[in-house]
Amino acid sequence: MKNNVFEQMAKKYDTEERIELAKVIVKEVRPELRNSKSKSLIDYGSGTGLIGLELSGLVDSVLLVDSSKQMLDVAKEKISRKGITNSKVTYADFTEETPELKADIVLMSLVLLHIPDTKKILQELFNVLNKGGKLIIIDFDKNDKVNHPKVHNGFSDESLKKILSEVGFKSIKIKTFYHGNRIFMNQDASMFITSSIK
Repeated sequence: MKNNVFEQMAKKYDTEERIELAKVIVKEVRPELRNSKSKSLIDYGSGTGLIGLELSGLVDSVLLVDSSKQMLDVAKEKISRKGITNSKVTYADFTEETPELKADIVLMSLVLLHIPDTKKILQELFNVLNKGGKLIIIDFDKNDKVNHPKVHNGFSDESLKKILSEVGFKSIKIKTFYHGNRIFMNQDASMFITSSIK
């Protein structure tokens, strides 16, 4: 991502609205992490760690991965301020090159819509997961009111399920869990959560 728009936003990224939305997402992800105390989690596209760091108590380790160094600097500062001992950050962009990482769980929250090639990124995440590992995606349901050259206008259950199974995921579950006002490019939108097993 050249000219990373997130670099400019990093310092001011944690707005009240984003923090509120993150709380909604964290609440939805928590049950997915039951009995995961011994597991490793990668939060891909973690930004400032709004979600990944809130889940650090439920897993053995959290690795925040992002393609914005500034976002990760904010996350690092949070980790030391909050005294979180099991979380680290790594600068990487899996759309360009996937480092040698492995995890039991990969979480991707409101990131898929920013990645042009959906299937390629899902394939990369599949490869990062340990056997039997879980991919959790939170994103927006398809929304025809949204039209932006750099962003998918959400995803339909059928099309996402199809890509996930083509990549090799099994036990794919998808449900819409939240409707919010002006949360997606200033449009009212709904969010879904999907979990799939490698």
